[in-house]
Amino acid sequence: MSYRDILVFLDGSRDNDARLDIAISLAKAHDAKLTGVDVSSAAAFEGEWSERARRVGESFESKAGAAGLSSRFKIVERESAGWKDFYVHYADLLIATQPNRQAAGKILSAIPEDVLISSGVPMIVLPHRWTSKPIMQNVVIAWSPSSQATRAVHDAMPILAQAQRVSVFAFDPPSDRNDADIKMLCDHLLTHGITAETEPWPDTGELSVIEALFASRCMEDADMIVAGAYSHSRFRETLFGGVTRDLLRQFSLPVFVSH
Repeated sequence: MSYRDILVFLDGSRDNDARLDIAISLAKAHDAKLTGVDVSSAAAFEGEWSERARRVGESFESKAGAAGLSSRFKIVERESAGWKDFYVHYADLLIATQPNRQAAGKILSAIPEDVLISSGVPMIVLPHRWTSKPIMQNVVIAWSPSSQATRAVHDAMPILAQAQRVSVFAFDPPSDRNDADIKMLCDHLLTHGITAETEPWPDTGELSVIEALFASRCMEDADMIVAGAYSHSRFRETLFGGVTRDLLRQFSLPVFVSH
C-alpha cells in the first residue's frame, strides 16, 4: 500500500517550507512523484510576500531535486475555472495548510476547503505555523461508523500500515448484544496487518466530541489525526461545520481527512 502521486499546495507564506518538507518526506517514503502547485493569488506578489511568492517554483524544484524525487511544478490559472484547476484529480494525496487570517487574499480562496469538497482526494491539513518534525508515527483515528470516517480510514491505510502506534478514539460507540462497533473496526484493521489500541469514550454530556478527543489518553504523543466528515444537514456544513470544522481549525496536530 502506498501513495504514488502526491500533490502539495505552494505559496509565499511562512508555512510553505514545513509543508514542502513533509510532502518531500512522504514522497520519499512512498517512492512517489511529487507535484507542486502554486496557488498564490495576484495579491501575493505585492508587499512583504512578494519575494517569497516569486521564489515558490525555484524553491520547490531545488528541494525536490536535492531529494532525488520525480517532480513537476504547476501554476494555477488565477483568472479562469476549468478542469485543470489545482491539478488535484490526478493525485493520490493532497497536502495543505489550514486557513489562516494572515494568508487571506494572498492564497486562492478554494484552498483547502473547496478543493477537498470537489476533488474526491484525501488531504493532510497542517496547522498554521506548523514546524517541520516527524509525523505519522503515532496516529489516532477519530472514528464513527459513518461513510465519511470509513472513507478516511481506507484512504489512510498506507499511513496506518507504517505507523508505530495506531489508536482508535470513538465517542459513545454503538454496540449490540453480539458486536461492538469499535472492536469490528479493529478486526478490520488487523486484516490489513494493523494492530490498534482503542479508547471508547462514553457521552456523559460533560464534554464535546473534540474536548473528549483531546482529553483522551490516546492523544498522548499523537502526531496525526485521521478523520472523516461528520454528518449534518447541508453538504458544506457536513464537512466544515461542527466537529470537522473544529478539528481542521485546531492548532495542535495535522489532520488526515477524506469525504
